[in-house]
Amino acid sequence: MAITTFDSKPTGFAKRIWLGAAVLVALAAAIVFYGGAFATRAFLDQAAARGQTTLRLAVSALSGQMNRFEPLPALIADHADIKALLADPGNPERIARGNAYLKEINRLLRSSDIYVMKTDGDTIVASNYDQPLSFVGENFSYRPYYQEAMAGQQGRFFALGTTSLKRGYYFSAPVRVDGRIAGVVVFKVDIDAIEATWRGGDNEIIVTDPEGIIFMTGRQDWLYASLLPLTPERLARTAESRRYADAELRELPIKTSRFDDASLMSVLNKAKSTEYLVLAEPMEEAGWTVRVLMDTASVHTQVYTTLASALLVLGLAGLIAAVILQRRARLAERMEMQRAAQEELERRVDERTADLALVNRRLETEVAERRVTERQLRQTQADLIQAGKLAALGQMSAALSHEFNQPLAAVKNYADNAAILIERDRIGEVRDNLSRISSLTDRMASLSRHLRNFARKPNEKLGAVSLTEVLRDTLEIVDGRLKAGGATVITDLGKTPPWVRAGSVRLQQVLVNLITNAADAVEGLPDRRIEISASRQAGKVTVEVRDHGPGVPASIAERIFDPFFTTKGVGKGLGLGLSICYNIVKDFGGDLAIRNHPDGGAVFTLSLDAARAPMREAAE
Repeated sequence: MAITTFDSKPTGFAKRIWLGAAVLVALAAAIVFYGGAFATRAFLDQAAARGQTTLRLAVSALSGQMNRFEPLPALIADHADIKALLADPGNPERIARGNAYLKEINRLLRSSDIYVMKTDGDTIVASNYDQPLSFVGENFSYRPYYQEAMAGQQGRFFALGTTSLKRGYYFSAPVRVDGRIAGVVVFKVDIDAIEATWRGGDNEIIVTDPEGIIFMTGRQDWLYASLLPLTPERLARTAESRRYADAELRELPIKTSRFDDASLMSVLNKAKSTEYLVLAEPMEEAGWTVRVLMDTASVHTQVYTTLASALLVLGLAGLIAAVILQRRARLAERMEMQRAAQEELERRVDERTADLALVNRRLETEVAERRVTERQLRQTQADLIQAGKLAALGQMSAALSHEFNQPLAAVKNYADNAAILIERDRIGEVRDNLSRISSLTDRMASLSRHLRNFARKPNEKLGAVSLTEVLRDTLEIVDGRLKAGGATVITDLGKTPPWVRAGSVRLQQVLVNLITNAADAVEGLPDRRIEISASRQAGKVTVEVRDHGPGVPASIAERIFDPFFTTKGVGKGLGLGLSICYNIVKDFGGDLAIRNHPDGGAVFTLSLDAARAPMREAAE
């Protein structure tokens, strides 16, 4: 480790260090004491410049709103209907016409209310004559705007309505009839729209009356609060004109101060105080004072930021020398850290690569195992299907034995008879016996072919299958079982036999199982009919196999398609038939369900996708 030494005057070097530190401390103190005041004054001036713009806009908006409506009372007072009404105030027709006129004018001008008073202050017509809080019949002689109009002047007054309890600015004008004042027209303007634009802004805007009471503000908690002490004289003047009706007046807890030329006001709110820069402009004609209150928190933040920046710059300047001296050492240290970090990163990359390779090998092994398992599962499913078919053949073995033994016995008898007939030279009867033997042989060959196809393991793709042909072959297979149980099959495949998307061998197995189950259900019953019907709708073919047996209990219907579930006795079934049928139908993209028929018996519903018949079949 290198040690830096100073060959001469180490004490002088230490003095320079202490002197530099003292200079920095003195500069920092000067920045805090003098720079703080200067920065505060500068930022207050900037805020005041912005606030003056807001103040001018607020005053212009208020003046524009009042100047817009100021000449309207005089125009209404000069209307013939209003003069005629005041000349005969008891005339119902003129009252009705005056009410309608004022309501229409109020609607067109979108003002708050318009009404006409007699010389005694009673209101005889108003735009709100048909409203629950109508002014008709009310006396407003205590209002200054009425008194000014009765003196022959145009009146202006801001107040809270004693009837409607809505704030507004009132304009009034005298109505002269034959040179005398016969009444007063009052025009009330709603100020809520202007006040609503003040809410949510960066600054607070308030308007106070001559007594210092706030009557317009974006802060509802300041409404009807006074910036001046509420002396008995101020309260008496306010109560005399009923300017604020029954509203509760209170003093706003404030503390005023000044910073150079800036006027400051602090509003006390519970435990905290908010300081505002106050900009004010009087509206002489209305007797109002409009104030813009700008939160000085941003000013103080800017001051603190500026001071902190200056101190930071000063501190950085003092540290430059130390930084330069330590730069080489830090650079070497950084390079060493980077080298170590690079070696660590390479080590972690190697470890991660090895981990990923191991995980990849495990995944490949797992995928291979899953593929083997999937193949085994498919083989098991195919074996189960084949076992189900063989089980069905086993259940039909007795009936099939009868189907084969009866033709064989007949063949033997016909052959024996043929030998005797030949000896007797009855050749014509011999030919008849041989024809019957050939017919019986064809029947046994056909039954054997269907059984061989049924028992063969299916290895077929899905395609268009004729439901008619599959059902015909199925009935030939189960014919012996049906005869043994005395069951009768009734088929109705519609006018146009449908084609479905399936595999013919597996579909035949499904139908064999369903028909065999139906034959078991009706065995020994008086009604041994089995009804098979098919219908096509919306691209689906629905096949229903209904028996007239006892039906299926609800508790069994939920489990009837489960593997190894059977209601038959021991040795009469494996419980795989319906489960295999259900899986086969699902492989076809169809559905197999069971329900009980309202008239008795169970109904198996087989739903498959409809298919187009091959072109050769369609041509036929």
